[in-house]
Amino acid sequence: MTRDRSGAENRMDGVKTAVVTGASSGIGEAFAKRLAKDGFALVLVARRKERLEAVASELQRSASASVEVLAADLSKREEIDRVADRIARTETLEMLINNAGFGAPGNFREANLEKNIEMINVHVLATACLCRAALPGMVRQGRGSIINVSSLAALMPMPHSAMYCSTKAFVKLFSEALSLELKSTGVKVQALCPGFTVTGFHETPEHERFNRSAIPKTMWMSPEEVVDASLKALARNKRVCIPGLKNRILAALLSNSFTAPIIRLSSRGRYQDI
Repeated sequence: MTRDRSGAENRMDGVKTAVVTGASSGIGEAFAKRLAKDGFALVLVARRKERLEAVASELQRSASASVEVLAADLSKREEIDRVADRIARTETLEMLINNAGFGAPGNFREANLEKNIEMINVHVLATACLCRAALPGMVRQGRGSIINVSSLAALMPMPHSAMYCSTKAFVKLFSEALSLELKSTGVKVQALCPGFTVTGFHETPEHERFNRSAIPKTMWMSPEEVVDASLKALARNKRVCIPGLKNRILAALLSNSFTAPIIRLSSRGRYQDI
């Protein structure tokens, strides 16, 4: 890889690079493993450098992948800008996975405001800034893909999770609008809206009251199943991917003005942590 005078990284024939945020675990790690297997060079982004390095070592060993670790806290604007700059300089960029995210359930009026602002930064600001950094090069090349990880929660405003639902709704609508805007450019954009997925999402102090057993086992998916569904949907140019038949049925019920109130009432908060 060489650099021109502007600092941009010049394309090497046959190289395709994917940037994955939130790559230290869960869906992000599953994307990294799948894309390494598919021959991508990777730039992995997350807060936990040690965990990122462990993932990178595994991929280098198992898939002989080229992996760069970029530790960054996307709740901070200066860190977002640093990752955006790295993306803008990557002329081999073929795919961007905006997966970084977290939840902090609770009444908004009582919640830690700074924590909610951090959620806006990670879900909204980082997604927008990283897409903006990636798109000029992708459009210039006439190809590329962006997958923005939203949530089934984007379809179902729930009490005690107001900021999470609303920021994930932004991710979904932003992605759909971008997809339409880029229709004739060769660049694909997808909003990925998973439901309950077996990751470390609920293994934080904020979710200590979450009862995994309250959710039927059939509603849970593995990260690998989510990634597989996403990439298959991307190949079919689907703007929104809701993995899993049960999740798609739930989404359809939530879009119906008659059944949606019943679903929200019967859930009794169970779905606020999707």
